[in-house]
Amino acid sequence: MSSGRWWARIWTRGRQSIRRHDLPPKSATYHYFPLWRDDGTDQAIHDLLRCQVRERAGRREDPSAIILDTQSIRAANHVPAATTGKDAGKKVPGRKRGLAVDALGLIIAVVVTAASVTDTVIGVRLLDKVVEHTPTATRAWVDAGFKHDLGIHGAVLGVDVEVVKRSDTKPGFVPIAKGWVVEQVNGTLMLHRRLVREYESRPESSVSRTLWASAANLVRRLTGTSTPSWR
Repeated sequence: MSSGRWWARIWTRGRQSIRRHDLPPKSATYHYFPLWRDDGTDQAIHDLLRCQVRERAGRREDPSAIILDTQSIRAANHVPAATTGKDAGKKVPGRKRGLAVDALGLIIAVVVTAASVTDTVIGVRLLDKVVEHTPTATRAWVDAGFKHDLGIHGAVLGVDVEVVKRSDTKPGFVPIAKGWVVEQVNGTLMLHRRLVREYESRPESSVSRTLWASAANLVRRLTGTSTPSWR
């Protein structure tokens, strides 16, 4: 056997051994995932990590301003049709993931619905979550996809909602001020294979998956480590 093939075999066996021993048993993960999803443990762990990242950056634990945006994700074939729909604008069948993030690109709230649900409805749910868990937020930036009703709902909650419009004078692609932060977050989440497509039967599980993916990113920020992309 050539030295190249020998090293390749050793490398393959080593990776297989790591995969077998660096993760808990499948039964344990399946037990704790829905348990922590339903009792809010996933949200609590994520928020504690987020507060540490903000403090390290010289910010207060909770933000005063947030950015809202949505993203349509195609659903796998086994996902129940009752929890999916079709985005009327982007023509994407599946679900829609709504995010509320702070100025550092850290997730404050997540909402997952059928893709047929409008951005305004998702925005209302996001604001409700933000006010419930982060009452310090008093301002929100959104794009033109969110209608005037969101501003009215924000005023009731004590949150000033401002629409950030695109530039009609500059040609080509121009990042939207402030809104570009949440676009970067969506791009980072796409590096987690479980979030590239909707695989979960329940939207609540998709929310939890998003929080765990974000928690992994927060841990890397705190420890200064990086992992190779799955791509």
